[in-house]
Amino acid sequence: MAKHLTYDDRLEIESYLKSGYSLSAISKDLHRHKSTISKEILLRSAFEKKGCYGRNYNACALRYDCDLSNLCNKKICQIKSKNKYKHCRFCNHCNDNCEFFKEEVCEKLQSSPYVCNNCQNRNSCTLKKCFYKAKNAQLDYEKLLVDSRIGISISPEEIERLDSILKPLVDKGHSVHHILANNRDTIMLSEKTIYKYIEIGALSIKNIDLPRKARYRPRKKIQMGYKVDKKCLEGRRYDDYLRFIEENKDVAIVQMDTVEGRKGGKVLLTVHFIDSSFMLMFIRDANDARSVTVCFEKIYDIIGPIKFSKMFFLVLTDNGSEFSDPGSIEGIRGNDKLANIFYCYPYSAFQKAEIENNHELIRRVIPKGKSMDNLTQEHIARLMSHVNSYTRKKLNDQSPYDAFSSRYGFKLIDSLGISKINPNDVILKPSLLK
Repeated sequence: MAKHLTYDDRLEIESYLKSGYSLSAISKDLHRHKSTISKEILLRSAFEKKGCYGRNYNACALRYDCDLSNLCNKKICQIKSKNKYKHCRFCNHCNDNCEFFKEEVCEKLQSSPYVCNNCQNRNSCTLKKCFYKAKNAQLDYEKLLVDSRIGISISPEEIERLDSILKPLVDKGHSVHHILANNRDTIMLSEKTIYKYIEIGALSIKNIDLPRKARYRPRKKIQMGYKVDKKCLEGRRYDDYLRFIEENKDVAIVQMDTVEGRKGGKVLLTVHFIDSSFMLMFIRDANDARSVTVCFEKIYDIIGPIKFSKMFFLVLTDNGSEFSDPGSIEGIRGNDKLANIFYCYPYSAFQKAEIENNHELIRRVIPKGKSMDNLTQEHIARLMSHVNSYTRKKLNDQSPYDAFSSRYGFKLIDSLGISKINPNDVILKPSLLK
């Protein structure tokens, strides 16, 4: 079955709507989910401002009792003998000129099937109408396909950061391949994507600046995300994680994730210890693999190899490209393997539910979509202090701060500037970081 609706499908939908079929009946006949049919009708139906036989369009709720005249101030309306309409309510320009206009919307448009294709009152209704027409719906769909392939899906700030890395190296005579091969943990894009940005003029680099301009044939499948290590999932999938737990029982489990603010701006790396509900947070300028490694190097430098191996023996994270260099964390600072990193399946946040639930506390302070560009690690230390001082029922009304410090000590906590907050002084509102 085709993934997208075809023009023939849309013709069938229009025909069924004219015949008065319900959405359930349409979805059954077309072998599509009901929500697919519903979204298609809602997205691709068009409103029309037209009246009915012998009556002009008028959607004012006061139209039956209105006796206003000459609202448009046209001379022809001032001459009574030549005036076609005695009152303005009979004119199709009435709604545009009347200050008392109050639109009335048909209640039938608020419920299934959301259109007037089979309405029995069309011949006497002067309200705004909504129709689903297969030809117009197909044109709208085709235009959407074209628009989705125009431009680039990256913020201006991220383009500026990318340009600041690439331009100085290109000026030294480096090729794009050479640059990416040696900076793959800070430039989280493929070689093809970089050439595309240069081609469309998104970067200050021009084709003439490159020692050798490579041409690529169009690919049928768009690459979703760039991985530092394309084989990072081998032996590290969720099933491997479950087997690892069976073989290594009673080990501490850590979950890792990213919390985004404004798209393309600063992001948070969150590290959650399940046994104590304690969460570490690090502000990062860019969402790349190198910044994640730097955060773990900072932790390693504070606690040393023995404690690092004890605390991060088992780490579970998602498939984000920023986590696609597990070797740099498992063999931190050139050591032998000190940690074991595994990945959840795509779109399976429930497999690391503990960290996702704890993110709700962060979102109370930093709402989704709110920029974090003005925040420093000092702000994040304050946020960690309040979140980790929040009493948890699962810890027998103990705070994560107390549970974590009793197990791992205060060295890491003190080094990151985390302090214990009196329970009655804990703030989980945006005002905390102001």
